[in-house]
Amino acid sequence: MTSGAIRFGERPLTLEELLLVARGEARAELSADPAWRARIQSGVDWIATHLEKGEQVYGVTTGVGDSCVNPVAPELAAQLQKNLLRFHGCGTGRFLTELESATVVAARLASLVNGYSAIRPVILERLCELLNRRVLPVIPAEGSVGASGDLTPLSYLAATIVGESEVYWRGKIVPAAMGVAEAGLAPIALEAKEALSLMNGTSVMTALGCLAFEQAVRLARFSAALTAMASDVTGGNPQHFDDRIFLAKPHPGQRACARWIAGDIGYDPSMKTRPRRLQDRYSIRCAPHVIGVLLDAVPFLRQLLETELNGANDNPLVDPDTGDVLHGGNFYGGHVCLAMDLLKNAVANLADLLDRQLAIVCNPAMNNGDLPANLVLRTGPDAAAHHGFKAMQISTSALAAEALKLTMPASAFSRSTECHNQDKVSMGTIAAHDCLRVIELTETVAVIHALALCQGVDIRRKEGCGKRSRAIHEAVRKRVAVNDGDRRMDVDIHAILAALRANELPLGDLA
Repeated sequence: MTSGAIRFGERPLTLEELLLVARGEARAELSADPAWRARIQSGVDWIATHLEKGEQVYGVTTGVGDSCVNPVAPELAAQLQKNLLRFHGCGTGRFLTELESATVVAARLASLVNGYSAIRPVILERLCELLNRRVLPVIPAEGSVGASGDLTPLSYLAATIVGESEVYWRGKIVPAAMGVAEAGLAPIALEAKEALSLMNGTSVMTALGCLAFEQAVRLARFSAALTAMASDVTGGNPQHFDDRIFLAKPHPGQRACARWIAGDIGYDPSMKTRPRRLQDRYSIRCAPHVIGVLLDAVPFLRQLLETELNGANDNPLVDPDTGDVLHGGNFYGGHVCLAMDLLKNAVANLADLLDRQLAIVCNPAMNNGDLPANLVLRTGPDAAAHHGFKAMQISTSALAAEALKLTMPASAFSRSTECHNQDKVSMGTIAAHDCLRVIELTETVAVIHALALCQGVDIRRKEGCGKRSRAIHEAVRKRVAVNDGDRRMDVDIHAILAALRANELPLGDLA
């Protein structure tokens, strides 16, 4: 169900607006401003003028990449564009999901509406139609080095426009020609430069980065809520989250996180308490300092991603005012790579943090003796035969280890390729994939920890548990029963993961 429209070409998009369109919660429309439409058409007209004069234009009257030394006759310009999308059809690996694919389409549209890409308005209209009618290219995830942009994955978007390859349509993967036809559309033949304009950009890594950004912010809030629960069920010292501590070293995100946790546990600095342990272990006491690193990176990450999203990131660019063809490297995804390498590091540290908290909760020697070993709730003569969350803790260790392993910067693995023409590349798309995987792993760690903490709330019979512990416990128990004896728990994990990803858990406000 849509609510309003996002007009591409009127102003730069925010991350949130991009994702509204990608989810189908807002329609994609083009600006109705005649000046904007004239600007878009101007680049197309300039390319036609250059062709009429017999002038050399990269990717139009030359080959591409290292083959730019090969002249291509003007009458072959359209064939070159079709060949370009076809020979790049060599993607491998998993397919991007429908949401990821839609985000890619919307991100490519956000770049092309700048008017530097010499692409006809009809192609931009078609991108809007693909989004609004949910005819989405099936894009293999692997095959991009992040410069020249995301050539191989974006070739599948170009292929959709001409009616080739496959698309998602009504929940199935079908031939593009079929999906396009059933949506009431017809293939469009690409003209000079248009395949290159569609393909030679950073829109796959940027789209995935925007999705990762949103999920990471949610994980930060979840981690704060889980820290509050861990403090509650272990009888922790609430003073660790006193705002005066964070005013003394005022990183804004760190302070915000402490404020969340303090509110979640109901901390009142005027109330004097006698904690079981004067100073909790670091994974609880220093949680705002760990989570705060991610939160304090958020403004910088947003700036990098939104600048890339709204920038002209293909090559060559055509100055719509003068017609000058500008050969450069805006397809280089180094800024997105930096954002993703930074983000995956900060998120993996959340996985490590929550894994350490779970170790405390499961061990009576560290949880102040308030909780039994491995959170075994079973009583009676067979209690010793049950193991509670023992294996769940092993799972979180494995997941956290994999997340931490993936924090190696992808940019450090630049490789010379394509006859040494692309001899320095960003690896931004690999960084984005890594980041999404780290987020997936960390979400699972968080969910296992949430299940364990809810078990702790049950063991304590909610005694000493603040509002966040009670709210999350209630939401979890609507979906998963208390563990009163050994049983499989993978179904429990999947149920709460689904609730998290559907935003159905009461994590607390971000304010």
